[in-house]
Amino acid sequence: MNVNDNSTSWKSIAKMLIMFVIPIWLGTFFQQLYNTADAIFVGRFVGKAALAAVGGPTAQVVTLLIGVFVELAAGCSVIIAQYFGAGDSKKVGRALHTAMAIALICGVAITILGLVFTPALLKSMDVKGDVYAMSKTYLYIYFSGSLFITVYNLGASVLRAIGDSKRPFYYLVAGCLTNIALDYVLIYWFDMGVAGAAIATVISQGLSSVLIVRALCALPEEYRLNFKKIGIRLNILKRMLRIGVPEAMQQVMYSISNIMIQTNIDGFGTNTIAAMSAYSKVDVFFWMTLESFGIAITSISGQYYGAGQLNAIKKSVRICLLMTAAISLVMGSLLIVFGRTLFLLFTDDLNVLSIGLDIQRLLVPCYIVFIFVIVLAGALRGMGHAFVPMLITLVGICLLRVVWLTVVVPKNPVLMSTLLSYPITWTLTSAAFIVYYRKKMKDEERLALRAA
Repeated sequence: MNVNDNSTSWKSIAKMLIMFVIPIWLGTFFQQLYNTADAIFVGRFVGKAALAAVGGPTAQVVTLLIGVFVELAAGCSVIIAQYFGAGDSKKVGRALHTAMAIALICGVAITILGLVFTPALLKSMDVKGDVYAMSKTYLYIYFSGSLFITVYNLGASVLRAIGDSKRPFYYLVAGCLTNIALDYVLIYWFDMGVAGAAIATVISQGLSSVLIVRALCALPEEYRLNFKKIGIRLNILKRMLRIGVPEAMQQVMYSISNIMIQTNIDGFGTNTIAAMSAYSKVDVFFWMTLESFGIAITSISGQYYGAGQLNAIKKSVRICLLMTAAISLVMGSLLIVFGRTLFLLFTDDLNVLSIGLDIQRLLVPCYIVFIFVIVLAGALRGMGHAFVPMLITLVGICLLRVVWLTVVVPKNPVLMSTLLSYPITWTLTSAAFIVYYRKKMKDEERLALRAA
């Protein structure tokens, strides 16, 4: 969907946000089902140590390495969205081929880094025994398919940047259904454990990446993917990196702080690791909804910014905040009410269930605070402002979490003390983003008046 084809009324913007979000949300839902399906099958058919391995330390390592590229892809999509919003098809094509080159390079790099550093990362997180062995097996296989992940995520970002969020969803559905079927065959029938879960994921992601490449090759001629044209255009690369690198650094710091939290959690034993793993699969439904709005507002603000429509960006942000606030209240309530039922999908161990529900009661009521971070950061990124949001996140979430874990937690070394680092840093970072967003919009308005 091209913003130039729509009015800027509240109703039309709300409709456009919904049209963007629904396929993105559904796509993210099915993307999350990859790891969730793995966790359900290994938790039920292999045991809680396998659940801890697939859902705990491995999730943090995957987020660290894969998350960096996803943010780089976001930088690529912002530039493409701005070119598309300005109606410059030639630059859209050049940006697409530069972005695909980045995807191929990063795919190979992530594979090498993942295979080399997985043991050290797991040991740094104090992962031991069976959980360590199974985590290492899962990650070695998972990282062997990194190229599929980078190509799919880049391709999906490109399609969303030009307003097509449906096809990435369709391809994820195909991959996810394949993953579930393979999980059943490899884990239940062939008793391959976590290795079977990882193999199922790699094959499924390979299918999604092939489909996304096929879609890019079928775009309008001015900017369709042509393998012979894949290469780096330095001027476009610089613009992409100017946005993508701060976002990638932000993701690194996020991941490092989360790894520190995970390391602290690992010290409480297998029951706590398994409980946190199951909780992360339960509350992911909220986070993927919020992230879907973040992706949507980035694409919409990028296109509006390219078209020079600042008022439309401000309206879009207000509507997006109202929508995410309502959703956080509704989904938070549902998670509290049905939390136990959802946990039972992963395990029936009473100790794990009790710890998981305690975690949920602490964190779920605080979800609404984080909407400002996601929505405002997404809008600023779409406008091309990435460096200061990175600093805000670096200090507000990452640095403060480190301070909390090293200063406060040792004085009260219990699980809830560790987990309090989440809502405290969410609140402070949200406040900082509100102040910076309002200042930046005033600066942009002054610049627009001078240009006029």
